[in-house]
Amino acid sequence: MTSVPTDSVLPLTFLGPEGTFTESALLKVPGAAALARIPSNTAAAALNKVRNGEAFAAMLPIENSIEGGVPATLDAIANGVELRIIHEVVVPVSFVLVARTGATLADVTAVGTHPHAWAQTREWFAAKLPLAAHVPANSTAAAAHELVAGTSAFQAAVCAPLVAEQTGLNILAAGIEDNAGAVTRFVLVAKPGSLPVPTGADKTTLAIPLPEDHPGALMAILEQFASRGVNLSRIESRPTGQYLGHYIFSVDMEGHIRDARVAEALRGLHRVSPDMRFLGSYPRADGQPPLIRAYNSDVAFAEASTWVESLLA
Repeated sequence: MTSVPTDSVLPLTFLGPEGTFTESALLKVPGAAALARIPSNTAAAALNKVRNGEAFAAMLPIENSIEGGVPATLDAIANGVELRIIHEVVVPVSFVLVARTGATLADVTAVGTHPHAWAQTREWFAAKLPLAAHVPANSTAAAAHELVAGTSAFQAAVCAPLVAEQTGLNILAAGIEDNAGAVTRFVLVAKPGSLPVPTGADKTTLAIPLPEDHPGALMAILEQFASRGVNLSRIESRPTGQYLGHYIFSVDMEGHIRDARVAEALRGLHRVSPDMRFLGSYPRADGQPPLIRAYNSDVAFAEASTWVESLLA
């Protein structure tokens, strides 16, 4: 089953420019290679293209195994007109240090790249170029393209090997990531529509505002998952921007909204936080089914409902 309609007249968008890890992730989605692809400068811009009907879906990084959640994506998807995650992709991350022809490591005093890429290579720079300053860029590819254009405020860039190949920049060092097993998780986001069918190895993402700050407020949210046997694979707090101490909890849970335990958890969460945002149920990239105890199975929930109905009858 494809994640995107191959006959769509709308293109797909991704956090650009061309050659980013995000574009590589997009090309791993079934059906994506058959559609036109357009880059976006920011996560917010990519999602606005989807909201405005300029693109069918947007591919964005949402989580990294080293740095955790990607704030720009988490904030952009939790606000504005509602959207849904329909697919996820996990991509191994490896970096190269590139420069224009003729430059050497000795010439590098400033390095341009995305903050997450810098965080994943900081140990290499501490050992090899301890005095080099980091210049933030919208993406690893954007930094490389600035080098090519001659408009950069840095002499080298950290990017994906694909970008070095596409731009013809000189590779000063390869495999500079501090953790060889690092991966980034990407999500494909579209307008609300038909939910992906349950596979038995699914994930559901929510944005849950904390409606009132009081002792036990977070516990009231977490117990909705625990009492239904729903495991959380990620939970992060993001400020709403309204005032200090007001947060939204971004949550990934194991399971699909069509699973009884997940649906029951959502009902309980809605009572606690009526402004909760459902961001989609979709297949897990790793295909790993969750461990479900017998009393949290769909059958157990159905039998319990039947029992209560019999008492009412």
